[in-house]
Amino acid sequence: MGLANYTCVTEFFLLGLTDLTKLQVTLFVFFLMLYIINLLGNFSIMVITIMDPNLHTPMYFFLWNLSFLDICFSSVTVPKMLIDLMTPEKTISFTGCISQIHFLHFLGSTEVMLLTAMSYDRYVAIGNPLRYSNIMNTRVCRYLALSSWMTGFFHSLLQTVMTAKLPFCGPNLVKHFFCDIKPVLQLACTDTSLNLKLLTRFAGTIATTTLLLTLLSYISISKYLVKIKTAEGRKRAFSTCSAHLTVVFLLFGTVIFTYSRPSTQDSLDEDRAAAVLFTVITPTLNPIIYTLRNKDMKKSMKKFVKNLQFRLAFKKIASCIS
Repeated sequence: MGLANYTCVTEFFLLGLTDLTKLQVTLFVFFLMLYIINLLGNFSIMVITIMDPNLHTPMYFFLWNLSFLDICFSSVTVPKMLIDLMTPEKTISFTGCISQIHFLHFLGSTEVMLLTAMSYDRYVAIGNPLRYSNIMNTRVCRYLALSSWMTGFFHSLLQTVMTAKLPFCGPNLVKHFFCDIKPVLQLACTDTSLNLKLLTRFAGTIATTTLLLTLLSYISISKYLVKIKTAEGRKRAFSTCSAHLTVVFLLFGTVIFTYSRPSTQDSLDEDRAAAVLFTVITPTLNPIIYTLRNKDMKKSMKKFVKNLQFRLAFKKIASCIS
């Protein structure tokens, strides 16, 4: 049976973050600033890692992928949220809602997988530095990245198809500021227990398994950190690992909190608050964390800024002469 034959609802109304007009303006300015910082920060990392030959290593290959993911992930929900904060009619089409669900879970699942791959990269770099370039060669890096993207895509495809095939005949008020599976399932005109079980088991399993693998990598890394003789060497290794761990706990904590619990009215309100963290805050903090805690990245950024200033000055002088 086709989807159009049993889906009466053609659009959904989003509850949004708040009904208070003054607070909506404040939130709009705040989240717009965070989104701009997110775009500028992550795009800068992408450009610098490509332009600086010294950063053509597995670690920065994964960081490039992470920055690209953060831009896409936040762009799934934040632009629509900003528009809704300034308009009274917070509507989204049925197709737009299902698309938002798909890309949110596709990119989110890919990111947790990628963070696990990055922890393995750090484990090899610190635990086996002499064979690092052989183990983490170009083929392996591409395989790990592609596996992350493919796993995220098929997990999301399952959840999206299962949600899209449900009958929706009203009401159509989504108690969230974007379309996510749990609040949308509450609007279905049929039993959704199977959908909720699949969501909890698949999303929960991916999040907890990847978190355990990441922690296992860092437990092994800690053993090698103790063996590093120089204080500078330990500080450098710890700085890189601590940046990655900070990102891991920020993202994994909110994802597990959101998708590993049963769906209730109270949990949906809590999920909305947690969603702000993993869709807005974390993607903005990632480039800040990785640049402030990474000497190589800070050095490359300073070099990039100086070269940019030199080029602008050169163009200005050339235009004056001409």
